[in-house]
Amino acid sequence: MNSVGRRGGHARGGAIWWAVLLALWVALIAAHGVAVAQGRLSVVTTTGDLRSLTEAVGGAGVEVTALVPPGFDPEEYQPRPQDLVRVRKAQALVRVGLDFDLWADRLLAQASASVRRGMPGYVDASFGIATLDVRGLSIGGDGHAHGSGNPHYWLDPRNAEIITGNILAALAQIDPANADAYAANRLAFLARLDVKLKEWDQRLAGLRSTPLVAYHNSWPYFARRFRLEFIGTVEPKPGVPPSPAHLASLIGMMNARGARIIVRQPHEPTKDAAFVAQRTGGLVAVLAASVGALPNADDYVSLFDVNVAALRAAAGVP
Repeated sequence: MNSVGRRGGHARGGAIWWAVLLALWVALIAAHGVAVAQGRLSVVTTTGDLRSLTEAVGGAGVEVTALVPPGFDPEEYQPRPQDLVRVRKAQALVRVGLDFDLWADRLLAQASASVRRGMPGYVDASFGIATLDVRGLSIGGDGHAHGSGNPHYWLDPRNAEIITGNILAALAQIDPANADAYAANRLAFLARLDVKLKEWDQRLAGLRSTPLVAYHNSWPYFARRFRLEFIGTVEPKPGVPPSPAHLASLIGMMNARGARIIVRQPHEPTKDAAFVAQRTGGLVAVLAASVGALPNADDYVSLFDVNVAALRAAAGVP
């Protein structure tokens, strides 16, 4: 073989050798990624809000999936077959409780024992929450059962301290080797949240004398925290569409009180809110009660950033 042939053979051999090394390197990286993924706790939450708070506590030690996709009404959600698969594989399940996500009970009935009620992997995030609107009320038909109190407690960001405490207790019990890391993650998140709370409170100070109306009664905790006043709802009861008589009464009250802002969530009907706004000379402010419901409301903190900005814009606060 001439020198050119030998050099060509060496070149091809070298190329093959480097290709083999590259393939081995990629395989090692992939195997390491699988090992890391397998070392993370698999957690399922019913909502995106709880997913965000679980990620804040768990950090790199958890892999979290929210069952309710962004933009869906979490109170009316109908589980899909893949949701059951996720729950069966989960090491922990975090739910809102207070009759908010009753649909999750159907999944839990078929889940592994580790995430059922009373087990370490079962987390009712409402444990320890001071609930509002406890009336012993249960609504049939299309309404939502809110007899255990208003379930939208995560919309008071101060309640994140209790929610993340419940999540931390479960993660530490399931994975005690990383309990200190989870506790440190939680404290860091709460420190960041405390700074944001002061900012949000200052930014909403100009709206404290502004009467507001909501489509659904989602905002009592938010209103209490930031000293806002919601004087009525478009729905006469949670989940019950308004009658003409109720709308007429609401419009009369709004005109008497000078209320001009109607708060609506993206998934809620537009027709009745728009009608009320037209009859009162008001406008509709679209707020997100859940992470992912609006653009830029990507996590628990940005959820409040988006809502504070939307309220200020509706009120014409510079």
